[in-house]
Amino acid sequence: MTSFMSFKNTVLFLLFLIISCGSKTSENSKKRIEEKDIKTNEKAIITGANQTHLYLPLLKGKNIGIVANQTSVIFKKEDQYTHLVDSLLSLKLNIKKVFSPEHGFRGTADAGEKVKDGNDLKTGLPIISLYGKNRKPTPDQLDGLDIIVFDIQDVGVRFYTYISTMHLVMEACAEKNIPIIVMDRPNPNGSYIDGPVLESQHQSFLGMHTVPLVYGMTIGEYAKMINGEKWLANGIQSSLNVIELKNYTHNSTYSLPIKPSPNLPNDHAINLYPSLGLFEGTFVNAGRGTNYQFQMYGAPFLDKEKYNYQYTPVSNEGAKYPKHKDEVCYGLDLRDETRINKVDLKWIIDAYNNTTDKTKFFNKASFTKHAGTEKLQKQIESGISAKEIKKSWEADLKDFNRKRKKYLLYE
Repeated sequence: MTSFMSFKNTVLFLLFLIISCGSKTSENSKKRIEEKDIKTNEKAIITGANQTHLYLPLLKGKNIGIVANQTSVIFKKEDQYTHLVDSLLSLKLNIKKVFSPEHGFRGTADAGEKVKDGNDLKTGLPIISLYGKNRKPTPDQLDGLDIIVFDIQDVGVRFYTYISTMHLVMEACAEKNIPIIVMDRPNPNGSYIDGPVLESQHQSFLGMHTVPLVYGMTIGEYAKMINGEKWLANGIQSSLNVIELKNYTHNSTYSLPIKPSPNLPNDHAINLYPSLGLFEGTFVNAGRGTNYQFQMYGAPFLDKEKYNYQYTPVSNEGAKYPKHKDEVCYGLDLRDETRINKVDLKWIIDAYNNTTDKTKFFNKASFTKHAGTEKLQKQIESGISAKEIKKSWEADLKDFNRKRKKYLLYE
């Protein structure tokens, strides 16, 4: 009898455990489902181009010109998309012309390489280059157009030329009384402002406006600033409509699904670009001619005793003639560098200090255009520390930030 009662109690205990575990498993499963739902229902950033209901009514029955490149897409899923031009054509909208910026409509031309007029092989549409004979649409090129759509991914750095293209397109449209729609896209370097503010005497296509090297605005916000500050010729203003982002803040993390240009192949390169882009104004190679552009730097004249990393740039996509092509370069590999949210001067200062021949380092005219000022080169040559240099930017950055706030569309 005692044996039977023990057996019975053991069975009851085991049943209790099974029920309890089943209940907990059910609760845990429910929790996991809820967590999955929460993750699934996280608010994804929706680009301007994806919000077709906001702009299709503005395009219907109009003769349309589109300023676009390979980043001008409508996303279907995370890794699936159609080009904006193809999408609008499929909806029977009347696209007349495509205007292409630096690197071309399909985004394969070298930095600085002239882009030729032609026809798009896929659609047959005429393509007008804005990085060849003229960088601003001519009145003749705009004839017959009722509206312009501008949709290009920016990376938030002043010498990245797409904001200059946008300025000139806005100006041409204002002069012809043609409205312009800017499709907003996230800025992967949009969480901070930093760097020297461009001085007006050093304006060029690498910097047309008195803004810092990193300006912390989306391209739509930047368009509003161009208009609001009356930076267009003679203070004219364009008829501007920004198709805003949804679920975006300036602290949002955004990984670009399409590389914005041939030499910005990934998020790491885009993050380091504000800092390593300054090497573009020197005779140091910033990774062009490798598969790790803007993730390393080097030159034959950097001290090989100091720098034990070496690589040899070769001709490749986006860099047919990289600096020091087929020469061994000594420098640093930054592929494992952690993400930064600032313009870091330590690399360019260190490279200058460890150059075997300092007369070979700066390309003065180019460096001034990239930096937006002559002061930065003089400060580096004088041995001023990165901390002191950055302190000299503070007053200008505060002034810019006050101006910037007037045009922000997102927190």
